[in-house]
Amino acid sequence: MAQTVFRQGEAASPSTEAQMVHERYAKRMANDPRYSFFNPAALYAQQERQRAMLTTLSRRGVVDLGEVDVLEVGCGDGGNLLEWLRLGCHPERLMAIELLEDRHAAAREKLPSSVRLVLGDATAVDIAPESQDVVQVSTVFSSLLDDAFQHLLARQMWSWLRPGGGVLWYDFTVDNPRNPDVRGVPLERIRALFPEGIVHAQRITLAPPIARWVTRIHPTLYTLFNALPPLRTHVLVWIGKN
Repeated sequence: MAQTVFRQGEAASPSTEAQMVHERYAKRMANDPRYSFFNPAALYAQQERQRAMLTTLSRRGVVDLGEVDVLEVGCGDGGNLLEWLRLGCHPERLMAIELLEDRHAAAREKLPSSVRLVLGDATAVDIAPESQDVVQVSTVFSSLLDDAFQHLLARQMWSWLRPGGGVLWYDFTVDNPRNPDVRGVPLERIRALFPEGIVHAQRITLAPPIARWVTRIHPTLYTLFNALPPLRTHVLVWIGKN
């Protein structure tokens, strides 16, 4: 697996990087079957991530999601927000920001009107400081290729958190040699982005190419192969704010 290198250089402006994200996502296949829950590899990974998320929250003392304010950065079509609702979050305490118009529209269509959805660049959205208990970000930073933009977004997210809250992070840590539009975000990079945070990480998610291969043989092989830590490519991280 290739090692990610973060290089210093001339930074793109926030508007430039946001436009580049639009262009990168425009290349992606719509309704990619690899990520459908009819695909056992995707379903098992999602269920594993949900279990890890609930364990992480319970260890932080969260037992009633109805009392929690949650903001998701890069909500896509709203799948994670639906999870929060099913787990007991009140819709009026849920908020999300999405850069891409089609994904924002899809999320708006499927979510209750009391869930606040904002269309735009998260670095430019006006959110009250220290107003959120959880700021969730899932496979977003791996799509941001400009270092300065990453730091700007991380500072924004950190400012929205109340003391005692945290960033709930899920992303992959190694480069995908077949996709130059993404790069892995290793733990040392996460710590550099949130230098004031207390980082608790766990490695999860069987490498998707392996997961798709073994689940074609039998779905339960996902669990067997995922028992080998070197085959896990993602991390679920709680970045706590004291």
